[in-house]
Amino acid sequence: MFFKTARQVVIAVVGSTVVLIGIAMIVLPGPAIVVIPAGLAILGIEFAWATRLLKRMKQQAQKMFNSVGAVKVDKAPNAKVNKPATSTPQ
Repeated sequence: MFFKTARQVVIAVVGSTVVLIGIAMIVLPGPAIVVIPAGLAILGIEFAWATRLLKRMKQQAQKMFNSVGAVKVDKAPNAKVNKPATSTPQ
């Protein structure tokens, strides 16, 4: 019982700290776009609300990429890649 509670406290403190550092990186130089989801992933180990929030963030990011015309990554190992035609050097 004590170890489960201690584990939850440690995960909450570490995950919250990483999320807060990521939020600070929004205005400070740093990769906030990477750090905030990492903190939510740490919190998601123990808390369902963090997992739901991380999933919602991923869905919003996918919508954003689709709206700007980004290509969705195909995870098939033998997928054909369409490379743009290059001109021959003259």
